[in-house]
Amino acid sequence: MVHKILFWSGFGVAVRFWQLGIEMRPFFNKESLWAYPVFAAAGGSFGYWLTGVEYKQTKILTERRNNLLEKRRRRAEREAAAGTSGKAEEGGVLASTS
Repeated sequence: MVHKILFWSGFGVAVRFWQLGIEMRPFFNKESLWAYPVFAAAGGSFGYWLTGVEYKQTKILTERRNNLLEKRRRRAEREAAAGTSGKAEEGGVLASTS
């Protein structure tokens, strides 16, 4: 988590360098040094937000994967108990359209 926040903080500082380079202004002017921490904080807060988004997405994907694995396990048990060969929809609607 910390490495992503540090990366995006560095990206914010790089954006400030890029901005000053486009404007062809000096990088370390005494009157504009306050902007570097502002850009770093903006980038760091974006990195912190992005870490939360990644955590939530990973949690949702893990839950879905577990639900699918559980569903497959129950289906395999049900087919094993019924004695089928594992071919689903042999005489159903899907078989008539293929």
